[in-house]
Amino acid sequence: MIQHKAGFGMKGAIFFSSKYGSTAQYAEWIREATDLPAFDVDKANADPSQYDFLVLGSPVLYHKLMFHKWVKRNLAGIMARPTILFSVSGAGVGAKLDAWLAGHLPAELFSHVQHIALRGRQDPKDLSWLDRLMLIIGGLTNDDPVASKEELKGFDFMDKSSIEPIVEKIVQLQGKALPGQKGT
Repeated sequence: MIQHKAGFGMKGAIFFSSKYGSTAQYAEWIREATDLPAFDVDKANADPSQYDFLVLGSPVLYHKLMFHKWVKRNLAGIMARPTILFSVSGAGVGAKLDAWLAGHLPAELFSHVQHIALRGRQDPKDLSWLDRLMLIIGGLTNDDPVASKEELKGFDFMDKSSIEPIVEKIVQLQGKALPGQKGT
């Protein structure tokens, strides 16, 4: 992967929430590639209004973003600046995932953000009893045999190279050239 370093021009930051570690890992990879500061919204009182652009990351749990309450508390600040949203789940890119997110985010926010869906990791032995139970129920009632197996047995779709579109959008916000392009 090409390493891009942000730091000139617009000032941005990564704000994320993670339950089992996939989203935290993606946030760390993005931080390493861009030098943007990263804040776990559940642990830090970082103020998104201090930044010119935002990169938001959250797992999708029970068909909604885990940090939806934090987003609603900070909605005015988020809407006032360019925002990249990455979601992490077992679901692939598509209408189903878009419907889940649109159903649990304010409509104006969903149309404002640049959304990038990333695939995560789920190891049944690491899940809480409630999450495990819900996945068993989901797996047994899912009509899609591949998704059903993943819900019951787990999956690992973590891929560092999948952050590249996010890194490219950050570089564009910074007004820097990608390799092989002239600067802006």
